[in-house]
Amino acid sequence: MTERRPKILAVDDTPVNLKVLDAMLTPRGYDVVTAGSGAEALEKVKTERPDLVLSDIVMPGMNGYELCKRLREDEATRFLPIVMITASTDQERAQALEAGADDFMTKPPNQVELLTRVKSLIRIKQYHDTIERQRAELRRFLSPQVADLITSPEGGALLSGHRREITVVFCDLRGFTSFSETAEPEEALAVVGAYHGILGPLIFEHGGTLEHFEGDGLMVFFNDPVPLDAPALQAVKLALAIRERMTGLTAQWRKRGYDLGVGCGVATGYATLGRIGFEGRYDYGAIGPVTNLAARLSSEAKAGQILVSQRAFAAVEEYVEIEPIGEITVKGYSRPQPAYNVLRLKERVAA
Repeated sequence: MTERRPKILAVDDTPVNLKVLDAMLTPRGYDVVTAGSGAEALEKVKTERPDLVLSDIVMPGMNGYELCKRLREDEATRFLPIVMITASTDQERAQALEAGADDFMTKPPNQVELLTRVKSLIRIKQYHDTIERQRAELRRFLSPQVADLITSPEGGALLSGHRREITVVFCDLRGFTSFSETAEPEEALAVVGAYHGILGPLIFEHGGTLEHFEGDGLMVFFNDPVPLDAPALQAVKLALAIRERMTGLTAQWRKRGYDLGVGCGVATGYATLGRIGFEGRYDYGAIGPVTNLAARLSSEAKAGQILVSQRAFAAVEEYVEIEPIGEITVKGYSRPQPAYNVLRLKERVAA
């Protein structure tokens, strides 16, 4: 499959200026579409879906400032890169940035400077688009029975809020913060994409509800909205499956010099669950100390460790081999909390 060339929308009421931009950009691997006014540009954005907009400021009718503001007000184009090109004055630069432009260039544009800025902004746009695609993919990891229940008449009561005992699994990558500080964005995206690619299907297979994910961290809970017979055991099985499946991937990362590994925290307790968010963007979430405890256990876990709380340990003790690691301090808890490291499933359970 031929890779799609980045598309740039050039906006100017002077045809010769559009020809100059086309001559600079097209030979360098960009597809250039043009518009002679702000109003035409808004239509071209909808039909052509450009990756970046280069716009003059002074145009009859809708000027560049207004075009930029309109694009920023639209959710679909809020993060579309916009570069203003016009005569250089400090006032124009300030107004362009206030209108929401990402960058500013003077006329006539210097080709090297133009290509450098375009490349940089399109790279950021591609990074944002990739994150959005991954976010959409992870939303599909909600199991069919959960999705069916939430959209059913009975699901309305669940969405309005209720209280239930759940088991929470928190996972994130050890060493990812320091890695991302020096890695190229493409490397960081590849790591997160591979990591999500493993965890997503496992969450689906084990019947967990994905509450949220943020970069290398994610939270899953069990026993809601669909009740389970042994939610704590199912949560630990998910964590063990993640650890096992990540072994091959972390080995590949080490060959590339990436010092990364996954750590998990598992906690059982009561939480309030239901719809969280605002009109146009809702999540199904859990609120309560149990989520903080799972997150704290995850942050304490070393690469390859699965740390469980006292209550989760009591629920799975019969089925797993565990070693105590002492107590940890957790915000929201008056006393330190015991923690246990899960080694493996007992043979009769694994069989």
